[in-house]
Amino acid sequence: MSSKQQHLDTLGEIRDLMNRSSRFVSLSGLSGICAGVFALAGAAAAYLYLGGDLFFGLEVFGPDSRADYHTIRLAEKMREMDFYPFMLLDAGLVLLCALLSGTYFTWRRARRAGAKLWDETSRRLLVQLFVPLAAGGLFCLFLLLHDQAALLAPASLVFYGIALFSAAKYTFNDVQYLGLCQIGLGLLGLIFPTYGLFLWTLGFGVLHIVYGAVMYYRYERNK
Repeated sequence: MSSKQQHLDTLGEIRDLMNRSSRFVSLSGLSGICAGVFALAGAAAAYLYLGGDLFFGLEVFGPDSRADYHTIRLAEKMREMDFYPFMLLDAGLVLLCALLSGTYFTWRRARRAGAKLWDETSRRLLVQLFVPLAAGGLFCLFLLLHDQAALLAPASLVFYGIALFSAAKYTFNDVQYLGLCQIGLGLLGLIFPTYGLFLWTLGFGVLHIVYGAVMYYRYERNK
């Protein structure tokens, strides 16, 4: 091995050590895949609860009447006694399963790498992540209080995207791109609230699975 190559390897090791000391690198791509699968299951349950035809198969009404039809259907559903309990239970189960699977796979990866799961870096990461999430959760509750359930999906996407973009400072840079995509989908949902569930499924389900697969093959598969 040449002297130049040895210097390059040394610099690479130093950079890796500095990166590990300032960033939490034990996030597992498998946790992203699991979160996406649970989100798809939750979205499917909501879709079936809403009648299965809230977003598709409305050609007979024409494109101009579609939004009005969806608004009427959603308003009818919201007046039913079990609407809010069902939605809260559905969202709560998705969040709980995603957190449990994420914690497990991240703990497993940290253990294999001989790294600590909880240290100053992971604490800063969680603060950056959960402050925007907590604000978003309260914002969504206020939307419910004002009967604006149609904006729940896009609002949750926007706040979740902000949380990811903020937390990326203390973990992989790839996370910020996922955050930007979630923000973009949320803004689209605010413009077109009729397709909120579809965009929510795309953001929390499909994008998580794609992100998790990319992270797994890039950082975990051969380690």
